[in-house]
Amino acid sequence: RSFAQFLLKILGFTFWGAAAALAFGGVSVILMHKNYRYLFQESFLSLPGCLAVAAALILLPTGFLAISVSAKGSRCWQGALIYLLLLLFCLEVSSAVLAQFYSIQLASELKSSMGHLFHQYNGTDSQDTVIRAVDAVQRKLQCCGVQNYTDWLNATATSWHLPDEKAHVPKSCCEEKYSDCRGDLDHLEQLFQEGCLKKLNDWLHFVMLYLFWCCVVLSVLELLAGVINGFLMRCQPFHDLQIL
Repeated sequence: RSFAQFLLKILGFTFWGAAAALAFGGVSVILMHKNYRYLFQESFLSLPGCLAVAAALILLPTGFLAISVSAKGSRCWQGALIYLLLLLFCLEVSSAVLAQFYSIQLASELKSSMGHLFHQYNGTDSQDTVIRAVDAVQRKLQCCGVQNYTDWLNATATSWHLPDEKAHVPKSCCEEKYSDCRGDLDHLEQLFQEGCLKKLNDWLHFVMLYLFWCCVVLSVLELLAGVINGFLMRCQPFHDLQIL
């Protein structure tokens, strides 16, 4: 019993630390959906992030209850801990399943949605939603074009050039340290060389995989905490049934 109480106490402190890790994954998913919402047709992409943030908040009182139960076997606290562990398990399994599903689904849809968005770029109206979206994506990801900067040289992608103007890329392809960069192809060293599709795919895969494994590991730890808590409850049988 003393060893079980020690393990439950360790798990309580672990839940506090895990709450920060899970919150980071959830917030990253929410921010990714917010920053690149024009590229994701799935409107519920932020749902696994919201579930993860909710689970992270519930982990804080769960950790406190685990530490308290390990020190003092209060029947009410033991029951509350079981309910919170069940709630956390449901939230994290749902978040893990959604993260894995969106990671597979969006990876296949991202190429077509990004290509369509970049194809609509005309470069003439700075207030246009498409222009602002493309420029924001290239600046945040520090990339240029879908596959690379040469995508802007294709006939379908360079329709935004003026008739007598020399072919160039948008200014959002320029590295920030070059303040005089105008997207001139004669100075490729001033431009981002990598394409946006690979960068966003890598970031999507990392965030979703991180969230998935956080939820899986935490679910296992919570099952362990539930088993330990059940063992402690068994060691302390009911003497008064009024609580029922």
